[in-house]
Amino acid sequence: MSIRSRNFRQILLLSVMSVLPMIASCTPRVTVEASEKPITINLNVKIDHEVRIKVEKDLDQVISKDSPLF
Repeated sequence: MSIRSRNFRQILLLSVMSVLPMIASCTPRVTVEASEKPITINLNVKIDHEVRIKVEKDLDQVISKDSPLF
Protein backbone atom coordinates (compact mmCIF):
# COMPACT_ATOMS: atom_id res chain seq x y z
CA MET A 1 0.00 0.00 0.00
CA SER A 2 1.47 3.30 -1.00
CA ILE A 3 1.55 6.39 1.16
CA ARG A 4 -0.68 8.20 -1.30
CA SER A 5 -3.53 5.64 -1.09
CA ARG A 6 -3.13 5.50 2.69
CA ASN A 7 -3.45 9.28 2.95
CA PHE A 8 -6.44 9.20 0.63
CA ARG A 9 -8.21 6.64 2.82
CA GLN A 10 -7.51 8.67 5.95
CA ILE A 11 -8.82 11.85 4.34
CA LEU A 12 -11.89 10.01 3.07
CA LEU A 13 -12.57 8.52 6.51
CA LEU A 14 -12.16 11.91 8.22
CA SER A 15 -14.43 13.64 5.72
CA VAL A 16 -17.14 11.00 6.10
CA MET A 17 -16.90 11.18 9.88
CA SER A 18 -17.19 14.98 9.81
CA VAL A 19 -20.16 15.00 7.40
CA LEU A 20 -22.29 12.40 9.24
CA PRO A 21 -23.12 14.58 12.28
CA MET A 22 -24.18 17.42 9.98
CA ILE A 23 -26.51 15.14 8.03
CA ALA A 24 -27.99 13.73 11.24
CA SER A 25 -28.63 17.20 12.63
CA CYS A 26 -30.62 18.20 9.53
CA THR A 27 -33.20 15.46 9.99
CA PRO A 28 -36.63 17.09 10.32
CA ARG A 29 -38.72 16.20 13.34
CA VAL A 30 -42.47 16.09 12.85
CA THR A 31 -44.87 16.31 15.76
CA VAL A 32 -48.62 15.77 15.53
CA GLU A 33 -50.89 17.37 18.09
CA ALA A 34 -54.62 16.97 18.57
CA SER A 35 -56.76 20.02 18.01
CA GLU A 36 -58.34 21.69 21.04
CA LYS A 37 -61.46 22.67 19.09
CA PRO A 38 -64.00 20.03 18.02
CA ILE A 39 -64.28 19.20 14.36
CA THR A 40 -67.48 20.49 12.78
CA ILE A 41 -68.83 19.24 9.48
CA ASN A 42 -71.48 21.32 7.76
CA LEU A 43 -73.59 19.41 5.27
CA ASN A 44 -76.04 21.08 2.96
CA VAL A 45 -78.31 18.21 1.98
CA LYS A 46 -81.48 18.43 -0.01
CA ILE A 47 -83.76 15.46 0.35
CA ASP A 48 -86.55 15.03 -2.18
CA HIS A 49 -88.99 12.21 -1.96
CA GLU A 50 -91.89 11.14 -4.04
CA VAL A 51 -94.81 9.02 -2.92
CA ARG A 52 -96.66 6.99 -5.50
CA ILE A 53 -99.98 5.40 -4.68
CA LYS A 54 -101.64 2.81 -6.86
CA VAL A 55 -105.38 2.89 -6.66
CA GLU A 56 -107.96 0.61 -8.08
CA LYS A 57 -109.79 1.67 -11.18
CA ASP A 58 -113.08 2.23 -9.35
CA LEU A 59 -111.46 4.52 -6.84
CA ASP A 60 -109.61 6.30 -9.61
CA GLN A 61 -112.90 7.07 -11.32
CA VAL A 62 -114.33 8.48 -8.08
CA ILE A 63 -111.35 10.78 -7.63
CA SER A 64 -111.14 11.78 -11.28
CA LYS A 65 -111.64 15.37 -12.40
CA ASP A 66 -115.10 14.64 -13.72
CA SER A 67 -116.28 13.48 -10.32
CA PRO A 68 -118.66 15.75 -8.40
CA LEU A 69 -116.68 15.16 -5.20
CA PHE A 70 -114.10 17.78 -6.11
